Amino acid sequence: KKILAIAAVAALTAGVSAYAANPFSDVSPDDWAYQAVSDLSDQGVVEGYPDGTFKGERNMTRYELAQVIARLMAREDQLNAEQKATLDRLAGEYADELANLGVRVSNLEKKVGNISWSGNARMRWVQGYDGTEAKDKYDGRIKITAHADVNDSTYVQGRLRSDMNFKDSKDANTYMEELIVHHQFGDKVGMTLGRQDLTLGQTGTYYDDEFDGVIATFGGDKLALDLGYGRFKSWDLKAADGSNTEAFLGRLYGSTGRLSYDAEYINMAYNQGNVWGLGLTANITDKIDVFGDFYKNTDADNDPQVWTAGLGFGHTNWKKPGTFRVSAQYIDAEKGSVFGASTYNVSPIDEAVSKTDVDYWLAQADVILAKNVKLHGEYAFDVDAKDGSDYDNLATVSLNYVF
Repeated sequence: KKILAIAAVAALTAGVSAYAANPFSDVSPDDWAYQAVSDLSDQGVVEGYPDGTFKGERNMTRYELAQVIARLMAREDQLNAEQKATLDRLAGEYADELANLGVRVSNLEKKVGNISWSGNARMRWVQGYDGTEAKDKYDGRIKITAHADVNDSTYVQGRLRSDMNFKDSKDANTYMEELIVHHQFGDKVGMTLGRQDLTLGQTGTYYDDEFDGVIATFGGDKLALDLGYGRFKSWDLKAADGSNTEAFLGRLYGSTGRLSYDAEYINMAYNQGNVWGLGLTANITDKIDVFGDFYKNTDADNDPQVWTAGLGFGHTNWKKPGTFRVSAQYIDAEKGSVFGASTYNVSPIDEAVSKTDVDYWLAQADVILAKNVKLHGEYAFDVDAKDGSDYDNLATVSLNYVF
């Protein structure tokens, strides 16, 4: 019954409300749950019907209780540790209903104290290239992210990563892949310090998962500006003394309507790179989109450039089994245009651009097999490397999990 559920929920807010007046015409001071109903109404946690009644004898739906839980979440800072733990369990139980209500809170993640945990894992087979010939491998990876709110405007986040090669090595490589502190100064200004991912453009052609430095962000979803200074660790760009090259980054990006766009500029010390780029994704329909990126390195000989253009169909949703996406793109990269790292699982770019020009097609497909489980595939074909290297038959299949 509704009145029993509300009486139980009232225990979560014991001591929060000091006084409550009679809010409903069908709940009298003589009723056993009068105080619980009155307190929650006074706190804005429960609402009655337009005619001023509570209707405590009717059955309460999961959706109605999810509304109560959502309102309690907005008052979480007023609860003690035991009450918060109970609320977290309720939030987990009613996660789907809360998602339908548009409630997006860290309470839906596993928590220990003030730390919330999330992560992803992957099992993958790759037919790759080891520098001389095609070679397959079977590997796995797991990433565990810990997020802790310091206060209303500051959080700390770290991500542990472990990689294991099941075919050729018994050892795992485990390290802290990300460690950041983020400060928010109002709605439009933020600053992130530490080691962080940096994916540029629309396609992942320009990417470094270990940018060490500071990035200040100005603006919102429609238009934002990043200004950063630091070192691109994965690109392994070295100064004359052997230290990593420092770089300045400027990035303008956003989305409006059916368009997503970005423009980047990267200036690296010691003439290691002077790169500018543009990217665009246009959603032609709800299921069809076209995308592309263009980058040029004006510090390298002959100003090498890389560009890609592609077509995609469908969109995946981790929560909806059966959703899928397929895409195909053409990639043309000149020697020295990128620095040997991309988000592609199989890509001649990563191997070739340090020594030759290369162009090829890349096909990708994703399908959600079950909630939070995705099957991913890639295949690079019609590869033309100008130095004659054989990059044919590069492919990968992987199972990916989020939690």
